[in-house]
Amino acid sequence: MNPKPQRRRTAAKGLLLLLITGLLTVLGIGGLASPAFAADCTPDASTGCVQGVIRLSDGDPATGISVSLSGGAEAQQTETDENGRWVFSVTEAGTYTVTVDEATLPDGEFFRSADSRDVQVQLNNQASALFPLTDDPDAAQATTGGGGDGQEAAPSQSSANPFSWPRFWQQFASGLRMGLLIALASLGLSLIFGTTGLSNFAHGEMVSMGGLMAAVFMGLTGNLWLAGLAAVAVMALFGWAQDKVLWKPLRKRRLSLMQLMIVSIGLSITMQYLFQFFFGSGIVRIDTRNPATATIFGITMTVQSYVAMGVALTAIILVGLALMYTRFGRATRAISDNPALAKASGIDVDRVINIVWIVGGGLAGLAGVFLGLVFNGINWFTGGQLLLLFFAAVTLGGLGTAFGAFVGSMIIGMMVELTNIWLPGDLKFATALMLLILILLVRPQGIFGRKERIG
Repeated sequence: MNPKPQRRRTAAKGLLLLLITGLLTVLGIGGLASPAFAADCTPDASTGCVQGVIRLSDGDPATGISVSLSGGAEAQQTETDENGRWVFSVTEAGTYTVTVDEATLPDGEFFRSADSRDVQVQLNNQASALFPLTDDPDAAQATTGGGGDGQEAAPSQSSANPFSWPRFWQQFASGLRMGLLIALASLGLSLIFGTTGLSNFAHGEMVSMGGLMAAVFMGLTGNLWLAGLAAVAVMALFGWAQDKVLWKPLRKRRLSLMQLMIVSIGLSITMQYLFQFFFGSGIVRIDTRNPATATIFGITMTVQSYVAMGVALTAIILVGLALMYTRFGRATRAISDNPALAKASGIDVDRVINIVWIVGGGLAGLAGVFLGLVFNGINWFTGGQLLLLFFAAVTLGGLGTAFGAFVGSMIIGMMVELTNIWLPGDLKFATALMLLILILLVRPQGIFGRKERIG
């Protein structure tokens, strides 16, 4: 009996569960993710938190920006930290006004909308206020001065359309960067699914662990390259141990794919709690220095972003060549097509699967290192937040196909960043998921997947 139809049905059930969880997370009702600001303000029965992140138009954190809070009996002022974060704690529920001092913005940065926001704060809860910035003065909306009531003036004709070619190419480069980082993680996820049929829900935590390990080794060595290499080595070793200790014994006991998937969910939750126990719930920075920036063809990004894109692309190409032209690659493809026939042909299936776990763990660790560097920090739930995008990329490209995972990742990354030109940042992930749904309605097997008869 061919096990692949069973794999597809199990994967479909797992992805449906993941989509539901992801949508709840996007809507803010998932209840699983704690905010990254919990270390600065912890909501309780007598405390409410008001918080946010301010980023420059190129995506880098906006540091040293003055932010004030007014309303009720509260009047507070703070500045954004090295991650662009600000937070206030209040002791009374009510409506508060958060205002950003425009004079403290860097030169060439403008508010895309108003410089103040009214937020409704409840005790034992968090509230957020967003202040998107732009480097295009024509795309900025005028705000009222003097009174500070936060009301926006009527937008001009140019501000109604935030599109501009410089901004488009900047977002295009950010999309390439995001797509390559997603591809690093989703490639390992696709290889594991192709050889074992497992939809590994703990893969996001492997990404988080890679970034956190890099932060640990950075503190020990002080050398960013050594810290990154050590983190990737640890994650490759963790992938090997994970298969030897957990997944191989469960396969020997002939557990169903649905049971294995539930085990991966339990492993994911366990790792999340361990990360919070050892690292806390705040942002952990790998490199505490302010990253240098470079402008190439009019596109400004951090040097770490350029390095991450180059190394990620090189790693993906090397894995692709290994899958196409090496004995291990041929064995991997054979197991993916028919494990029973591959075993009958003399292929050591368990050994190949173990190597796949090593490669998948190393790629996930590398993705975590670069995510922590590019976005200037990583926390216990970074991988969990991106897990939905990893699965979306694998599904979009075609389940179990490495090349499909790469193409799907690039499409997802471009969609996430380019739609940010027109839509608020909170909705950019939703557009990628909508694209996934539309493409699967037309081509259920994904872009590079093969049609299969089930039943």
